[in-house]
Amino acid sequence: MVELRILEPDDWPLWRELRLAALADAEPAFGSTPADWQGDGDREERWRARLTMHGSHNVVAFLDGRPAGMAGGVPTETADSVELVSMWVSPSARGRGVGHRLIREIERWATRRGAGTLRLSVKPGNAPAIALYTRHDFRDAEEISALDQRASRVMTKLLPALHNPR
Repeated sequence: MVELRILEPDDWPLWRELRLAALADAEPAFGSTPADWQGDGDREERWRARLTMHGSHNVVAFLDGRPAGMAGGVPTETADSVELVSMWVSPSARGRGVGHRLIREIERWATRRGAGTLRLSVKPGNAPAIALYTRHDFRDAEEISALDQRASRVMTKLLPALHNPR
């Protein structure tokens, strides 16, 4: 069973564990390297700062009670758009619905924020991730990600409007 937990600043050790595992497993898929987050970069205040980024939403997935993946949502330069970042699923949990649950949680968060577009950056050679995003109705965009100016494929998804009668 896949369960989700929204991360708070005190969850920084868990986020650290998963972020370092993600970078070790799939460094080419991310905009940073393990070295960026180790040594002088491996400081509690830095890990906490990432979890307290204004307007962000960070979630960890647990599969059978063990951490199995993570994803984050962050605001962009436009009020109507947010970005899916730090998406990763442990190799042992792939194909078991973890990625689906993480994407759906970030979509729900984005919709509650009133965002009309959810976007992400993915490396062009990351076929499994591209297939997952395509199954979730993400389509190629022309824009360049503000978070990753390097060679990335930018994909977007239009979100349903949140109807909140008052």
